[in-house]
Amino acid sequence: MKYKGLTLDKFQEEAINAIEQNQSVVVSAPTGSGKTLTADYIINKNKNSKKRIIYTAPIKALSNQKFKDFSEEYGGANVGLMTGDIVINLTAKFLIMTTEIYRNMVLTSDESVKDVAYVIFDEVHYINDPERGSVWEESVIYSPKNVRFLCLSATIPNAQEFADWISAIKEHQVITVRSDVRVVPLKHMFFDFELGITDLKTANKHFEEVKKMPSYDSYFKPRSRTRGSRNKREKIPDPDHVELIKELGPERVPCLYFTFSRKDTQNKAKELARSNTYKQNKEIISICHNAMKDWSKEITQLPTTKLLRECLNKGIGFHHAGLLPALKELVELLFAKGLIKVLYTTETFAVGINMPAKTVCFNDLRKYDGRSFRQLNTKEYFQIAGRAGRRGIDPEGLVVSMIYRRHFKYREIKKLTYKDVLPIQSQFKLSVNTTINIIDQHTPEQIEFILRQSFYSYQKFGKKWNDVPTDRVLYRYNRIVKKLKRGGFLD
Repeated sequence: MKYKGLTLDKFQEEAINAIEQNQSVVVSAPTGSGKTLTADYIINKNKNSKKRIIYTAPIKALSNQKFKDFSEEYGGANVGLMTGDIVINLTAKFLIMTTEIYRNMVLTSDESVKDVAYVIFDEVHYINDPERGSVWEESVIYSPKNVRFLCLSATIPNAQEFADWISAIKEHQVITVRSDVRVVPLKHMFFDFELGITDLKTANKHFEEVKKMPSYDSYFKPRSRTRGSRNKREKIPDPDHVELIKELGPERVPCLYFTFSRKDTQNKAKELARSNTYKQNKEIISICHNAMKDWSKEITQLPTTKLLRECLNKGIGFHHAGLLPALKELVELLFAKGLIKVLYTTETFAVGINMPAKTVCFNDLRKYDGRSFRQLNTKEYFQIAGRAGRRGIDPEGLVVSMIYRRHFKYREIKKLTYKDVLPIQSQFKLSVNTTINIIDQHTPEQIEFILRQSFYSYQKFGKKWNDVPTDRVLYRYNRIVKKLKRGGFLD
């Protein structure tokens, strides 16, 4: 089967066949495999109908990119955008928005949802997110029954369970489409301060041999105390990102270097730019000059802008959610043109944005989650690693992770980098905002029915979730209602 001159993969054909039968579809496939093409098919199919299409994304950057892409394809008059700070063409036939906005629309029974044919949930595995996951769950629950869904996700083991839940509460067939094959396979490597780029097995064997050496104890035993000195341990050297980039060489870039700190992206970009690894690029200098000439003085004189320009001139960039939109757009433009050789970025750049690279590097396989440092889970790792390898350009994508010997655990890293095995789990947690809205919009009987429909109830009690005692279903709801009553908010 062909679509717009492209020969479709099997999973894309299966998804399109289900769409043709007006069914909801859950598509589970590796990052970079072409899931978005099925969303484009829905838009193209409905371009002459009276029905509207809503496309939701978890982050503004992805919403903005889809707005640009679809506006170019279908005309700016037909495409609208709604994010937290931008509203464009609200009455458009194809409306792109963040998932939170769509949730709020269906929660308040917004009139504009009534003529919607399909809602496309990009990156639906965000339902796993402890802070925001319930947004995706509520979006499905509160959607009208006539709406169909296209749920796009990186590989999830329990895609069928998720599809069965939607089918159970919306009373229509939901097709599950899977693909475990990456068009561009990944090669997982590691970087050690001594070994350089190596594979995991070789690194582990070397570390085991080092442990047997007498000098190894000096890394962990205190130095002998001398007058005026403190009792210190020898420090094992950390791997150096500049050395890693040098070893990659010109044949393994462009490279996306992921670090989990906004400040760190800027510091590392500055260090690489001042290391004389890359020379100034006249084409980049010209593009930056033309882009910035119309910017206000307040923006051009920002320390971040000055640093970014210094780095970009050498084909080095940084990108994170804290940058001004104009700066992010400039970085994305240069990266899309292939002019940025190394881009230091946070994990938000791994979510849906169609900007793959030849190589992906991890500064660490651990991250701070707000409470403590923990190892990445398989879904987080493969979401980021999946940016390595450009379809039709690279025979494979290279993934290189920094090794820190002091917390190196061979079995854990081997398991992490082997396969994405993490199922999605409900994070449903009734909020005060949701409680107030459902009280305003629904009767007590309807509220109980809605709360029974959560993915949490389905995962906990299976298909018998309707038989769960009412007091268990309404426990959190009743607690919130009591607090609202005490404060007089429900009067």
